[in-house]
Amino acid sequence: METQLGLRQNWRQFSLLVLINAFVGGMIGMERSIFPDFASEVFGLESHAAMLSFIVAFGLSKAGTNYFSGRFANRYGRRNLLLFGWALVLPVPIMLNFADSWAWIVLSNVLLGISQGLTWSSTVVMKIDLVGEKNRGLAMGLNEFAGYLAVGLAAVLSAYLASKFGMRPIPFWTMLGIGLLGFILSFLVSDTRAFVKAEANGKDLPERKGVFWNTTFKDKMLSSVTQAGLVNNLNDGMIWGLLPVLLITRGFELGEIGKIASIYPILWGFGQLATGKMADHFSKKWMLFWGMFVQGVAILGLVWADSIYAYTVLSVILGLGTAVVYPTFLTAIAGGSHPIQRAESLGTFRFWRDLGYAIGALVSGVMADQFGIDSAVILIGIVTLISSLIIGIRMPSWENRD
Repeated sequence: METQLGLRQNWRQFSLLVLINAFVGGMIGMERSIFPDFASEVFGLESHAAMLSFIVAFGLSKAGTNYFSGRFANRYGRRNLLLFGWALVLPVPIMLNFADSWAWIVLSNVLLGISQGLTWSSTVVMKIDLVGEKNRGLAMGLNEFAGYLAVGLAAVLSAYLASKFGMRPIPFWTMLGIGLLGFILSFLVSDTRAFVKAEANGKDLPERKGVFWNTTFKDKMLSSVTQAGLVNNLNDGMIWGLLPVLLITRGFELGEIGKIASIYPILWGFGQLATGKMADHFSKKWMLFWGMFVQGVAILGLVWADSIYAYTVLSVILGLGTAVVYPTFLTAIAGGSHPIQRAESLGTFRFWRDLGYAIGALVSGVMADQFGIDSAVILIGIVTLISSLIIGIRMPSWENRD
């Protein structure tokens, strides 16, 4: 394979990776709108904390896998991690269809989280390897667009299938078909480690010791982005687990819930077609600040909404706010890291970011059980606003980064 960096020069490989990431997103989307109802209808769960335990399991396993996939990307190859991730997820729909206890559901989401960590991380890293620095934001926008558009469309599809045919087995057999297609396509991918070596030649950004601690705490730019990533997925974990429950308490039907729940990830996906390219040209600091701020305001608004129109508008705002920050996170982390250490830096960021799923589901579930769903939503909204302030105060401007 030639090692000429650039989106245009590598468009075939890049396009294949975009398509594969759509299938990655589709796997998680098949759970997104139906799982709270699945938990109560099939397994009789009433506790919000118990119901959201599947998100905790998913978040913990995905977060840990993100970190190790970053470390292992150079050692074992991006393509091998991608294929292994797909192989792990294929039993999940079968487990979901035949599970007779909630423990099996939690275990299936551990496997799903590991798979998502390997597959999504691999597609991210390989796209960044291919395009070089010039179009990194655009590359991340296209990647996340495909993934989260698929999440939203699959959420609509699963809600439709569940309302028409029941919770099992049709929605989860559809999920298995998505997984098989993604697995087969991944055999066509070529590894991109040679592109990293080509980019590293002549790069003046220094390699640093302690990549994990630099990304987490020490480097003001990297750590500011990392905390915002954690909070972003913290609020997404709450939205994933509690928004359908909140809408049920407001009297909405499953079909309406599926539509409302899908708007947010679809706008999140479509919006990144524009915001990814914006991250190549505009202030990353202020894109992150305003994106997190808008998310916080939209989440607080969920408590006082009283109509399908209001929830639709808030879902649009939340989706656009998330679209602003998501590709910017990855562009900032990649741009602030040496090419040789980039996969590990991205893995560390994605570890903390996706740990937010588990923290958000756990905290919001306990809060909902103890103080009600509205209190849980308000808490997460306030935390999101605080995160935006940390970006505004602590993160240096891009041109003045350390």
